[in-house]
Amino acid sequence: MNFGSLDLNTTWFILIGVLFTGYAMLDGFDLGVGALHLFTRTDEERRVMLNAIGPVWDGNEVWLVTGGGALFAAFPNVYATVFSGFYLAFVLLLVALIFRAVAIEFRSKQPMRWWRQMWDVGFGAGSILSSLLIGVAVGNIAWGVPIDARGEFAGTFLGLLGPYPLLVGVTTLALFMMHGAIYALMKTEATLHDKLRRWVINCMIFFIICYAVTTMATLLYVPHMAARVRSNPWLFSIALVNMLAIANIPREIHHGRDWLAFLSSCVAMMALMGLFGLEMYPNLVLSNPELANSLTIHNAASSHKTLGVMLTIALIGVPIVLAYTGTIYWIFRGKVKLDKMSY
Repeated sequence: MNFGSLDLNTTWFILIGVLFTGYAMLDGFDLGVGALHLFTRTDEERRVMLNAIGPVWDGNEVWLVTGGGALFAAFPNVYATVFSGFYLAFVLLLVALIFRAVAIEFRSKQPMRWWRQMWDVGFGAGSILSSLLIGVAVGNIAWGVPIDARGEFAGTFLGLLGPYPLLVGVTTLALFMMHGAIYALMKTEATLHDKLRRWVINCMIFFIICYAVTTMATLLYVPHMAARVRSNPWLFSIALVNMLAIANIPREIHHGRDWLAFLSSCVAMMALMGLFGLEMYPNLVLSNPELANSLTIHNAASSHKTLGVMLTIALIGVPIVLAYTGTIYWIFRGKVKLDKMSY
């Protein structure tokens, strides 16, 4: 395909943002369900929670793989800098994701209580650690990391664990817990359903407190992440959509419209990711303190020809991923019913 004068750099910035937003919405509720897993008391309740995400969790992680692959193809310098600089953090994330995946598959293979409790703890711990690390990574990208003149990471692992990135990590965990509680509410019934209805409200309170603190910290200590909205007041409409979507969740829960509550949570996540992308653009990784060393959509991109070829592939591949995802969710719609084939 000939894309002519299309700004391929910006197009790929948007496309990668869409892929990571899809991952946040889909695997976000997986991680949220895992973070809530140990709050359940009986073996049956824990099996229901596992089976709520059992048919879809691995498909949801396709979005992370696709986003990482797209980042490597479109902005290889960013991929190299981030994955080398955040190497230990990404290894921990990988271990956490693998361990929770193994826990899902192994947990019900044996009936012994100690066996199932061991994997329950692994599943919960892996989900919490994964959520925190994803948020810490986002917080560091927003805050900025030390990058030298060659575009290489010049910091340390401990340097990534600053107060602001940790705050974003906890806020991300709270967001995923709220999102996961709503999804589990859609998939359960009877006593567990009533219990989750209370959990949703508690998770919302936890998220709103974290979100308010993070917003204040951003305005005070990371002002560049609000500069574009300040200079373009109409963009505040996206923040307004985010707030209205969050406010609509308890309303839909109260009226028993669990699906609309989940949809509102998805809209809130899309608005948050949209604001993050708008404030970052055209930067991909901010350099702090040397802003001139930042990696942008221009100095970190592949050639125009490569971006064009990859966009052609993306236009073919992304609809397939969307079709696969939609088909799986349609096939496994409805409430969870435990049987001999269940986890």
